[in-house]
Amino acid sequence: MKKLILMLMLCAPMSMFAQKFGHLDSQALLQSLPEAIAVQAQLEAKGKEFEKQLTDMQSELQRKAEEYDKTKSTMNATKQAETEKMLQDMYAKIQQTAQDNQKAFTEEQQKKLGPVLNKVRGAIEAVAKAGGYVYIMEKAAGQPLYINEAISKDITAEVKTQLAKMK
Repeated sequence: MKKLILMLMLCAPMSMFAQKFGHLDSQALLQSLPEAIAVQAQLEAKGKEFEKQLTDMQSELQRKAEEYDKTKSTMNATKQAETEKMLQDMYAKIQQTAQDNQKAFTEEQQKKLGPVLNKVRGAIEAVAKAGGYVYIMEKAAGQPLYINEAISKDITAEVKTQLAKMK
């Protein structure tokens, strides 16, 4: 029985070394894909459109608030209350528009980037299966603190090649 346990303890580390690990830089990968670059440009344009809309609304609120401050002393109490209510409504509308724009941007991002990310995941899976990898790690974005290049292979180039084949 002791020999069996000793044998298992000796063989367990060996089976650990038989596993293959890989890593890749998905940001560099995405930045090299023309369709991802096009989607990013579209998203930036949409973001600027939303930002301009909010900036225009804020400028209008600022203008009306300044106008109110100048004429406040000449207004009766009813007119002051109406103007303050209107300014509060404008502010609430800006807040709601900001939330709506954020939601719309997120949906647009998922709709446009989804197919590209699915394609990248498919390429990663194909390379992992073909290479017999048990785990692929993300190298960028501060994920791993250390990657042993002797044990883990950078498969970014292989995934780029696989993506080129998928077009």
